[in-house]
Amino acid sequence: MSHERTNWEAAVRRLCLALPETYEEQAWVGTRWRIRGRTFAHVLEILDGTPPAFAKAVGTDGPAHVLVFRSSGIELDALSARAGFFAPRWGPQIIGMLLDESVDRAELGELITESYCDRAPKKLIALLDRPQQ
Repeated sequence: MSHERTNWEAAVRRLCLALPETYEEQAWVGTRWRIRGRTFAHVLEILDGTPPAFAKAVGTDGPAHVLVFRSSGIELDALSARAGFFAPRWGPQIIGMLLDESVDRAELGELITESYCDRAPKKLIALLDRPQQ
């Protein structure tokens, strides 16, 4: 495991596990965070073109680290058009982002929180300290 992967996984872990009733588990590749059986964030490393579905979606053989999460509406459209983001096409609300030195950590937290809110029950979302939508 590379040092960079450990840093990205740790950063995402800290953000995800701060959300109510979130838990972590190993995915078929990488690590994912879930709320009541529903995945809202997934981090993995692409290395030597593996895993191929992710390498193809991102357009790189790596080494690269990616976060896959959920978004919707105007935000999803805007993210899909931005450099560093990709639409893997295996779900209408699923979007991915390349994790590199250009990532804004505050935005990363917002994207993870919004993805969580897409999957969590309303009573758990109400526990979050979020700006009024």
